[in-house]
Amino acid sequence: MKLYGREWSRRELEARVGRIEQIAGIRRCVAAEGREAGVEQLHVRTGAGLSYWVTPTKGLDIAMADYGGVPISWQSCNGDAHPRYYEAQGDGWLRTASGGLLMTCGMMQVGSACEDEGEPLGLHGRAHHTPARQVTAASNWDGDEMEMRITGIVEEASLFGGYLRLTRRISSFLGQNSIRIEDEVRNMGFRRCPHMMLYHFNFGFPLMDENTAIRFPAANVRAREPQTPVDGYDTWQAPDPDYRERVYLHTGITDPAVRIVNRNFPLPDGGRQVEAVLRWSADTLPNLLQWKMPGAGMHVLGIEPANCGVAGRAMERKRGTLVFLEPGETVNYRIELNLA
Repeated sequence: MKLYGREWSRRELEARVGRIEQIAGIRRCVAAEGREAGVEQLHVRTGAGLSYWVTPTKGLDIAMADYGGVPISWQSCNGDAHPRYYEAQGDGWLRTASGGLLMTCGMMQVGSACEDEGEPLGLHGRAHHTPARQVTAASNWDGDEMEMRITGIVEEASLFGGYLRLTRRISSFLGQNSIRIEDEVRNMGFRRCPHMMLYHFNFGFPLMDENTAIRFPAANVRAREPQTPVDGYDTWQAPDPDYRERVYLHTGITDPAVRIVNRNFPLPDGGRQVEAVLRWSADTLPNLLQWKMPGAGMHVLGIEPANCGVAGRAMERKRGTLVFLEPGETVNYRIELNLA
Protein backbone atom coordinates (compact mmCIF):
# COMPACT_ATOMS: atom_id res chain seq x y z
CA MET A 1 0.00 0.00 0.00
CA LYS A 2 1.03 3.62 -0.41
CA LEU A 3 1.30 5.65 2.80
CA TYR A 4 3.34 8.70 3.83
CA GLY A 5 4.68 9.09 0.33
CA ARG A 6 6.03 5.57 -0.24
CA GLU A 7 4.99 1.95 -0.68
CA TRP A 8 4.84 -0.36 2.37
CA SER A 9 4.22 -4.02 3.02
CA ARG A 10 2.06 -5.13 5.93
CA ARG A 11 5.06 -6.44 7.86
CA GLU A 12 7.06 -3.25 7.31
CA LEU A 13 4.27 -1.25 8.94
CA GLU A 14 3.71 -3.76 11.75
CA ALA A 15 7.41 -3.56 12.58
CA ARG A 16 7.07 0.16 13.27
CA VAL A 17 4.02 0.19 15.61
CA GLY A 18 2.75 -1.55 18.72
CA ARG A 19 -0.62 -2.06 17.01
CA ILE A 20 -1.93 -0.93 13.65
CA GLU A 21 -4.54 1.37 15.25
CA GLN A 22 -1.65 3.76 15.90
CA ILE A 23 -1.95 4.50 12.16
CA ALA A 24 -5.50 3.55 11.16
CA GLY A 25 -8.50 1.53 12.28
CA ILE A 26 -11.95 1.62 13.91
CA ARG A 27 -12.79 2.57 17.48
CA ARG A 28 -16.19 2.31 19.22
CA CYS A 29 -17.37 5.26 21.34
CA VAL A 30 -20.58 6.16 23.18
CA ALA A 31 -21.67 9.73 23.88
CA ALA A 32 -22.34 10.53 27.53
CA GLU A 33 -24.28 13.79 27.92
CA GLY A 34 -27.23 15.84 26.75
CA ARG A 35 -29.49 14.61 23.97
CA GLU A 36 -26.52 12.70 22.52
CA ALA A 37 -26.22 10.42 25.58
CA GLY A 38 -26.24 6.78 24.57
CA VAL A 39 -25.47 7.40 20.89
CA GLU A 40 -22.87 4.87 19.69
CA GLN A 41 -20.34 5.91 17.07
CA LEU A 42 -17.59 4.11 15.22
CA HIS A 43 -14.58 6.32 14.52
CA VAL A 44 -12.78 5.33 11.31
CA ARG A 45 -9.26 6.61 10.55
CA THR A 46 -7.75 5.75 7.17
CA GLY A 47 -4.20 6.85 8.02
CA ALA A 48 -4.05 9.08 4.95
CA GLY A 49 -5.85 12.09 6.45
CA LEU A 50 -9.53 11.12 6.19
CA SER A 51 -11.48 10.21 9.30
CA TYR A 52 -15.22 9.89 9.92
CA TRP A 53 -17.78 8.77 12.48
CA VAL A 54 -20.38 6.12 11.62
CA THR A 55 -23.45 6.12 13.89
CA PRO A 56 -25.18 2.72 14.35
CA THR A 57 -27.74 4.39 16.65
CA LYS A 58 -28.91 6.53 13.72
CA GLY A 59 -29.25 4.17 10.78
CA LEU A 60 -25.50 3.65 10.24
CA ASP A 61 -25.35 7.18 8.90
CA ILE A 62 -22.09 9.13 8.90
CA ALA A 63 -21.72 12.01 11.34
CA MET A 64 -18.71 14.31 11.20
CA ALA A 65 -15.95 13.78 8.66
CA ASP A 66 -12.62 15.57 8.40
CA TYR A 67 -9.53 15.61 6.23
CA GLY A 68 -6.19 16.31 7.85
CA GLY A 69 -8.07 17.25 11.01
CA VAL A 70 -10.10 19.91 9.15
CA PRO A 71 -13.90 19.44 8.73
CA ILE A 72 -15.38 18.70 5.33
CA SER A 73 -18.93 17.93 6.52
CA TRP A 74 -21.63 20.03 8.18
CA GLN A 75 -23.02 19.60 11.69
CA SER A 76 -26.58 20.71 12.44
CA CYS A 77 -27.51 22.61 15.59
CA ASN A 78 -29.11 19.40 16.93
CA GLY A 79 -25.81 17.56 17.26
CA ASP A 80 -26.07 13.78 17.12
CA ALA A 81 -29.35 13.71 19.03
CA HIS A 82 -30.53 10.25 20.13
CA PRO A 83 -33.52 8.80 18.22
CA ARG A 84 -35.48 8.67 21.47
CA TYR A 85 -36.17 12.38 20.88
CA TYR A 86 -37.37 11.89 17.30
CA GLU A 87 -40.77 13.36 16.42
CA ALA A 88 -42.13 11.41 13.45
CA GLN A 89 -45.06 13.72 12.71
CA GLY A 90 -44.97 16.65 10.30
CA ASP A 91 -41.60 18.39 10.19
CA GLY A 92 -40.46 17.00 13.56
CA TRP A 93 -37.52 15.34 11.75
CA LEU A 94 -35.86 18.78 11.72
CA ARG A 95 -35.53 18.77 15.53
CA THR A 96 -33.19 15.75 15.61
CA ALA A 97 -31.59 15.63 12.15
CA SER A 98 -27.87 15.44 12.84
CA GLY A 99 -26.41 16.74 9.63
CA GLY A 100 -23.01 15.14 9.37
CA LEU A 101 -21.64 13.78 6.13
CA LEU A 102 -24.66 11.53 5.42
CA MET A 103 -28.27 11.35 6.52
CA THR A 104 -30.30 8.59 4.87
CA CYS A 105 -33.83 9.65 3.95
CA GLY A 106 -36.42 6.93 3.33
CA MET A 107 -37.08 4.01 3.10
CA MET A 108 -40.80 4.43 2.40
CA GLN A 109 -41.05 8.22 2.45
CA VAL A 110 -38.83 11.07 1.31
CA GLY A 111 -39.49 14.79 1.20
CA SER A 112 -42.39 16.87 2.43
CA ALA A 113 -44.72 15.58 5.13
CA CYS A 114 -47.97 14.36 3.61
CA GLU A 115 -50.82 11.88 3.87
CA ASP A 116 -50.74 8.98 1.43
CA GLU A 117 -53.77 6.69 1.15
CA GLY A 118 -54.78 7.59 4.71
CA GLU A 119 -51.30 7.14 6.20
CA PRO A 120 -49.68 10.26 7.74
CA LEU A 121 -46.02 10.52 6.75
CA GLY A 122 -43.44 12.83 8.31
CA LEU A 123 -40.65 14.70 6.61
CA HIS A 124 -37.93 12.47 5.07
CA GLY A 125 -39.06 9.18 6.62
CA ARG A 126 -37.61 7.13 9.47
CA ALA A 127 -34.27 5.73 8.28
CA HIS A 128 -32.05 8.40 9.87
CA HIS A 129 -33.68 7.78 13.27
CA THR A 130 -33.73 3.96 13.23
CA PRO A 131 -30.99 2.11 15.16
CA ALA A 132 -29.11 -0.59 13.27
CA ARG A 133 -28.68 -4.18 14.42
CA GLN A 134 -26.19 -6.96 13.71
CA VAL A 135 -23.52 -4.26 13.50
CA THR A 136 -19.98 -5.44 12.86
CA ALA A 137 -16.81 -3.37 12.63
CA ALA A 138 -13.49 -4.90 11.71
CA SER A 139 -10.15 -4.25 10.02
CA ASN A 140 -9.06 -7.11 7.78
CA TRP A 141 -5.86 -7.69 5.81
CA ASP A 142 -5.73 -9.11 2.30
CA GLY A 143 -2.06 -9.37 1.50
CA ASP A 144 -0.61 -5.90 2.04
CA GLU A 145 -3.99 -4.10 1.89
CA MET A 146 -6.09 -3.43 5.00
CA GLU A 147 -9.81 -2.84 4.66
CA MET A 148 -11.86 -1.18 7.41
CA ARG A 149 -15.43 -2.37 7.07
CA ILE A 150 -18.66 -1.63 8.97
CA THR A 151 -21.84 -3.59 8.26
CA GLY A 152 -25.31 -3.70 9.72
CA ILE A 153 -29.05 -3.96 9.11
CA VAL A 154 -31.69 -1.22 9.36
CA GLU A 155 -35.35 -2.22 9.11
CA GLU A 156 -38.56 -0.27 8.60
CA ALA A 157 -41.62 -2.36 9.35
CA SER A 158 -45.14 -2.19 10.78
CA LEU A 159 -47.94 -4.66 11.41
CA PHE A 160 -50.22 -4.75 8.34
CA GLY A 161 -47.80 -2.35 6.62
CA GLY A 162 -44.57 -2.54 4.65
CA TYR A 163 -41.39 -4.33 5.68
CA LEU A 164 -38.13 -3.18 4.12
CA ARG A 165 -34.64 -4.25 5.18
CA LEU A 166 -31.54 -2.19 4.43
CA THR A 167 -28.23 -4.05 4.60
CA ARG A 168 -25.40 -1.51 4.62
CA ARG A 169 -21.66 -1.89 4.15
CA ILE A 170 -19.30 1.06 4.63
CA SER A 171 -15.65 0.52 3.79
CA SER A 172 -12.33 2.33 3.51
CA PHE A 173 -8.74 1.19 2.95
CA LEU A 174 -5.61 2.05 4.89
CA GLY A 175 -3.74 4.77 3.00
CA GLN A 176 -6.72 5.81 0.87
CA ASN A 177 -8.95 8.86 1.33
CA SER A 178 -12.20 7.30 0.22
CA ILE A 179 -15.47 5.99 1.63
CA ARG A 180 -17.55 3.39 -0.17
CA ILE A 181 -21.20 2.81 0.77
CA GLU A 182 -22.96 -0.28 -0.58
CA ASP A 183 -26.63 -0.74 0.31
CA GLU A 184 -29.12 -3.47 -0.47
CA VAL A 185 -32.81 -2.86 0.23
CA ARG A 186 -35.09 -5.93 0.21
CA ASN A 187 -38.84 -6.17 0.50
CA MET A 188 -39.20 -8.72 3.28
CA GLY A 189 -42.99 -8.66 3.09
CA PHE A 190 -45.46 -10.41 0.81
CA ARG A 191 -47.07 -7.36 -0.75
CA ARG A 192 -45.48 -4.76 -2.96
CA CYS A 193 -44.16 -1.85 -0.93
CA PRO A 194 -43.46 1.82 -1.77
CA HIS A 195 -39.74 2.53 -1.73
CA MET A 196 -38.22 6.01 -1.67
CA MET A 197 -34.51 6.59 -1.08
CA LEU A 198 -32.40 9.75 -0.88
CA TYR A 199 -28.79 10.02 0.29
CA HIS A 200 -28.47 13.42 1.98
CA PHE A 201 -24.74 14.30 1.86
CA ASN A 202 -23.84 17.55 3.63
CA PHE A 203 -20.69 19.56 2.93
CA GLY A 204 -19.74 22.53 5.10
CA PHE A 205 -17.10 25.06 6.14
CA PRO A 206 -14.20 25.33 5.54
CA LEU A 207 -14.52 23.08 2.49
CA MET A 208 -17.33 25.40 1.44
CA ASP A 209 -16.18 29.02 1.25
CA GLU A 210 -16.44 31.94 -1.16
CA ASN A 211 -13.79 30.49 -3.47
CA THR A 212 -15.15 26.95 -3.65
CA ALA A 213 -16.05 25.65 -7.11
CA ILE A 214 -18.92 23.16 -7.52
CA ARG A 215 -18.94 21.10 -10.69
CA PHE A 216 -22.12 19.23 -11.49
CA PRO A 217 -22.63 16.62 -14.20
CA ALA A 218 -24.40 17.64 -17.39
CA ALA A 219 -28.13 17.51 -16.67
CA ASN A 220 -31.46 19.26 -16.89
CA VAL A 221 -31.65 21.61 -13.89
CA ARG A 222 -34.77 23.21 -12.46
CA ALA A 223 -35.63 24.83 -9.14
CA ARG A 224 -38.20 23.33 -6.78
CA GLU A 225 -39.99 26.69 -6.53
CA PRO A 226 -40.83 28.17 -9.96
CA GLN A 227 -39.87 31.67 -8.79
CA THR A 228 -36.35 30.59 -7.80
CA PRO A 229 -33.76 31.48 -10.43
CA VAL A 230 -31.61 28.64 -11.74
CA ASP A 231 -28.61 30.93 -12.17
CA GLY A 232 -26.10 30.48 -9.37
CA TYR A 233 -26.86 26.88 -8.47
CA ASP A 234 -23.19 26.00 -9.03
CA THR A 235 -21.64 28.88 -7.04
CA TRP A 236 -21.03 29.53 -3.34
CA GLN A 237 -20.90 32.66 -1.20
CA ALA A 238 -20.25 34.15 2.24
CA PRO A 239 -22.90 33.53 4.95
CA ASP A 240 -26.02 35.65 4.52
CA PRO A 241 -28.55 35.86 7.41
CA ASP A 242 -31.34 36.70 4.92
CA TYR A 243 -30.65 33.84 2.51
CA ARG A 244 -33.54 31.42 1.99
CA GLU A 245 -32.80 27.83 1.08
CA ARG A 246 -32.93 26.77 -2.55
CA VAL A 247 -33.54 23.27 -3.84
CA TYR A 248 -32.66 22.19 -7.37
CA LEU A 249 -33.49 18.99 -9.22
CA HIS A 250 -30.94 17.59 -11.70
CA THR A 251 -32.27 14.97 -14.13
CA GLY A 252 -30.99 13.21 -17.23
CA ILE A 253 -27.56 12.58 -15.70
CA THR A 254 -25.21 10.33 -17.66
CA ASP A 255 -21.99 10.88 -15.67
CA PRO A 256 -23.05 10.68 -12.00
CA ALA A 257 -20.35 12.66 -10.19
CA VAL A 258 -20.23 15.98 -8.33
CA ARG A 259 -16.86 17.65 -7.72
CA ILE A 260 -16.28 20.20 -4.97
CA VAL A 261 -12.97 22.02 -5.31
CA ASN A 262 -11.42 24.28 -2.68
CA ARG A 263 -8.18 25.77 -4.02
CA ASN A 264 -6.91 26.83 -0.57
CA PHE A 265 -8.16 24.23 1.88
CA PRO A 266 -6.62 25.13 5.28
CA LEU A 267 -4.62 22.04 6.18
CA PRO A 268 -2.33 22.30 9.24
CA ASP A 269 0.80 22.42 7.06
CA GLY A 270 -0.61 25.16 4.82
CA GLY A 271 -3.41 25.64 2.36
CA ARG A 272 -3.58 23.62 -0.83
CA GLN A 273 -6.17 22.45 -3.34
CA VAL A 274 -8.53 19.72 -2.14
CA GLU A 275 -11.15 18.08 -4.32
CA ALA A 276 -14.06 16.02 -2.99
CA VAL A 277 -15.71 13.81 -5.61
CA LEU A 278 -19.04 12.09 -4.92
CA ARG A 279 -20.11 9.31 -7.33
CA TRP A 280 -23.20 7.11 -7.26
CA SER A 281 -25.09 4.41 -9.18
CA ALA A 282 -27.27 6.37 -11.61
CA ASP A 283 -29.18 3.23 -12.66
CA THR A 284 -30.85 3.02 -9.25
CA LEU A 285 -30.44 6.68 -8.20
CA PRO A 286 -31.40 8.56 -11.39
CA ASN A 287 -32.18 11.90 -9.74
CA LEU A 288 -29.91 14.38 -8.02
CA LEU A 289 -31.34 16.88 -5.55
CA GLN A 290 -29.25 19.85 -4.50
CA TRP A 291 -29.85 21.80 -1.29
CA LYS A 292 -28.15 25.17 -1.35
CA MET A 293 -28.18 26.92 2.03
CA PRO A 294 -25.30 29.40 2.60
CA GLY A 295 -27.37 31.19 5.26
CA ALA A 296 -25.71 32.44 8.44
CA GLY A 297 -25.74 29.74 11.11
CA MET A 298 -26.27 27.03 8.48
CA HIS A 299 -23.84 27.37 5.54
CA VAL A 300 -24.32 23.91 4.02
CA LEU A 301 -24.40 22.36 0.58
CA GLY A 302 -26.54 19.24 0.28
CA ILE A 303 -25.77 16.79 -2.55
CA GLU A 304 -28.55 14.20 -2.64
CA PRO A 305 -28.70 11.28 -5.11
CA ALA A 306 -32.20 9.79 -5.04
CA ASN A 307 -34.74 7.53 -6.72
CA CYS A 308 -37.47 10.16 -6.21
CA GLY A 309 -38.16 13.85 -5.69
CA VAL A 310 -38.78 15.71 -2.45
CA ALA A 311 -42.49 16.53 -2.73
CA GLY A 312 -43.46 13.51 -0.61
CA ARG A 313 -44.93 10.09 -1.30
CA ALA A 314 -48.45 11.27 -2.06
CA MET A 315 -47.17 13.50 -4.85
CA GLU A 316 -44.91 10.75 -6.23
CA ARG A 317 -47.94 8.45 -6.38
CA LYS A 318 -50.05 11.14 -8.08
CA ARG A 319 -47.34 11.76 -10.67
CA GLY A 320 -46.96 8.05 -11.37
CA THR A 321 -43.27 8.14 -10.38
CA LEU A 322 -43.49 6.24 -7.07
CA VAL A 323 -41.10 3.28 -6.97
CA PHE A 324 -42.34 -0.06 -5.59
CA LEU A 325 -40.51 -3.21 -4.55
CA GLU A 326 -42.30 -6.47 -5.17
CA PRO A 327 -42.27 -9.21 -2.48
CA GLY A 328 -38.72 -10.50 -2.12
CA GLU A 329 -37.35 -7.97 -4.61
CA THR A 330 -34.04 -6.25 -3.90
CA VAL A 331 -32.39 -3.07 -5.16
CA ASN A 332 -28.74 -2.11 -4.74
CA TYR A 333 -27.20 1.33 -4.28
CA ARG A 334 -23.54 2.25 -4.43
CA ILE A 335 -21.97 5.60 -3.52
CA GLU A 336 -18.32 6.57 -3.19
CA LEU A 337 -16.62 9.70 -1.87
CA ASN A 338 -13.00 10.37 -2.77
CA LEU A 339 -10.73 13.15 -1.53
CA ALA A 340 -7.58 14.27 -3.29
